Amino acid sequence: MSYLISLILAYFFGSIPFGLIITKLFNKGDIRKVGSGNIGATNVMRVGGLRMAGLVWILDMLKAIIAVLIGRYVGGEILAVWCGFVAIVGHCFPIWLNWKGGKGISCLFGVLLAINPLLFIICGIEWLIVALGTGYSSAGAVVAFCIMPILGFVISFGIGFGFLAIALLCLWRHRENVLRLISGKESKVEWKWKK
Repeated sequence: MSYLISLILAYFFGSIPFGLIITKLFNKGDIRKVGSGNIGATNVMRVGGLRMAGLVWILDMLKAIIAVLIGRYVGGEILAVWCGFVAIVGHCFPIWLNWKGGKGISCLFGVLLAINPLLFIICGIEWLIVALGTGYSSAGAVVAFCIMPILGFVISFGIGFGFLAIALLCLWRHRENVLRLISGKESKVEWKWKK
């Protein structure tokens, strides 16, 4: 029963729509009606710049970290990973917004940081190199999805399978970005500190 409760708590933490909350608090309107319509940090950057996007990114990471810590406290490392997965499900499919949420990349980094800070650093450096080098945030994310399960399996099969589930979910949420990258129609990110 405690395992189920921890998973439910993980979902509800993950489903907190910080992108929508922050943009409304700063009078930037409804983020769902701007750009991609996504509530994640990348879309927030389009209306609020890097500072606001950074705040949303940190808060989205934090909710995933809390979910992982709950899982670790209740059942150890494997439950922690699956609580992280469920938090990302909550972020992607929040009950409060008719199941229309973000794409999970910031929460994914929160899970990585809470599970193993070294993996967070490796994937973070990769994302920065690819995203800044190409101008495509989604390209950095897709590469992270590919290497994350490999790094997880290096630690243990249990963590590897959890990371694989997270990577597949996030890759599915980025499927349109992947198609646009392949066709050369993906929009580049404007790295502006303030808007």
